[in-house]
Amino acid sequence: MLSTIFAALAASTAPTFAAECDITVGVVMELTGPAGEYGQAGAKSVEMAFRDFNDAGGVDGCKIVADTRDSQSQGNVAVDQATQLVNIKKVPVIIGGIISSVSIPILTSVTAPAGVVQVSPASSSPTLTQLGRDGKTNGVFFRTITSDALQGTAAAKYAIDQGLKKIAVINVNNDFGVNMVREFTTAYTKLGGTITTTTPYNEKQSSYSSEASAAMAGEPDALYLVSTPVDGATIARAWISGGGKQAFLLNDGMNSKDFIESVGAQYLENAYGTSSGTAPTASTEYFNSTYEAFSGGISASAPAADRSYDAGAIVALAIAKAGKPDAAAIKAAIPQVVAEGGTPVHAGKAEFEKALQLIKDGKPVKYEGVIGPVSFDQYGDITGPFRLWKITNGEVTTVGEMSAEDVTKIKASN
Repeated sequence: MLSTIFAALAASTAPTFAAECDITVGVVMELTGPAGEYGQAGAKSVEMAFRDFNDAGGVDGCKIVADTRDSQSQGNVAVDQATQLVNIKKVPVIIGGIISSVSIPILTSVTAPAGVVQVSPASSSPTLTQLGRDGKTNGVFFRTITSDALQGTAAAKYAIDQGLKKIAVINVNNDFGVNMVREFTTAYTKLGGTITTTTPYNEKQSSYSSEASAAMAGEPDALYLVSTPVDGATIARAWISGGGKQAFLLNDGMNSKDFIESVGAQYLENAYGTSSGTAPTASTEYFNSTYEAFSGGISASAPAADRSYDAGAIVALAIAKAGKPDAAAIKAAIPQVVAEGGTPVHAGKAEFEKALQLIKDGKPVKYEGVIGPVSFDQYGDITGPFRLWKITNGEVTTVGEMSAEDVTKIKASN
């Protein structure tokens, strides 16, 4: 995308003005490493959102341009890249990271101290909420995914409903994995389930046979695997080859074609999972019909793809609402472009044209995105229902929905 824009600028009759007019947004994504599948899908989604927005007219004719950096799925690398974007490129917004172990250090080390807006498409750790409660985010953090404090509870109820009463847990040993398992454990045991073992693992190992073997103690009915697609597939294969029961509960990021193909669809006919999201909207239909061709073959169902488009769209609309690339103004504008009572607008060029006209006329806008209508609370969190899914014949299929109210009730009774 950048090369296309620069080529267009070079051919422009007023290249200096056009270049100065561009508004650069930093994008820090996990393009490589264990979460590479997430980041590659997410980066393409943001790029697509910006393309649609620019085609609709941009910010008074100025384009929003993504400066995309690879975090390599490592917090220290992410901090270095984010620091360059803030200090050298002077970006008012950073979209990213995808995983919590990347987003948290960006927030605490870079964006919060600098007052730069940060929007994460997929970091779900409850630690991010707590940082807001503790006054450590300067109100600059937003995310287009629900907290694991809710997802862990939804997963526990779903497991019980599927008859998985005795579960072993294997989880990535980072903030995301530890928090997810804590929330799941509290709800699952309260609902009558038994956790036979909890086995944390460190990323990027060539083999997880010892972890899989340890998790089989106590003869569990299923494995709750809190992981990423690459490591998760290695762990699942070790579990299966070691004689573990072929029944799985999976976190949202394991909704992945690569994971299914790597493990083998025939072993995943009793695999269940949860993802945040609502009933389809016009944005969902647009994204599902357009994204794969735009991205060069990445499925619209790829982990983080949908919510990354929404992150890009919300950022673009907020910049238009602010009228300038100023972090404080953009921070104030983000809740206003998803405001209750605003005129509903959706994804795509035509809808963004409608949104930009409403903004120009001083009228309220409510962007209803690919993951559905969202709003942000004081900590930048969204609330909403959870999609319940199952893997059938190698495909992830939605089998139900759990309302936010139901999840909150279960959590309140814990």
